[in-house]
Amino acid sequence: MNHTGDMITTTRDVDAILIPLGTPVTIPAGALVLITQELGGTFTVSVSGNLARIEGKDADALGLGEEEKAAKTATVEKPHADGPVDEQEIWAVLRTCYDPEIPVNIVDLGLVYDVHVVDTDEGGNHVDIVMTLTAPGCGMGPFIVDDVRAKTLSVDNVSDVEVELVFDPTWDRSMMSDEARLQLGMF
Repeated sequence: MNHTGDMITTTRDVDAILIPLGTPVTIPAGALVLITQELGGTFTVSVSGNLARIEGKDADALGLGEEEKAAKTATVEKPHADGPVDEQEIWAVLRTCYDPEIPVNIVDLGLVYDVHVVDTDEGGNHVDIVMTLTAPGCGMGPFIVDDVRAKTLSVDNVSDVEVELVFDPTWDRSMMSDEARLQLGMF
């Protein structure tokens, strides 16, 4: 069940990241928050006039049931086999990564410039990802990059990931997919 638009009182202190600064904060128990976005396994909440990102593992602080918390944080241990990597699986998992301020995935936003899979001498598969952000000074950049790295490592046979953050070419709205522009009302 999606809780976007729900006003919730936190049930315990919860660690969060202020958006767009990227500053760690603690939202105290009993704080009234509005869930503005629930995508990619994280929550964006409005609290005291600020936006903050809460990780899915802390869903219980938002009063969500254990089943919902487990669904948001489920990770599957997988062996890093020596087989090939399906690049389409990488693109699919990148579509589960979101800028916490924009309800469109980073692929449709046009933030991912390149994905390249390289066989390693050790028998694994190294993935190079070149991407950008909507703004060079975005404090959420490290969190988005970490999300990209972690989710790419979950793809079968991926043994290592390097994410290169670039600002040339500079991102602009023309890089968005038609679906993203439609979703954001930019047609």
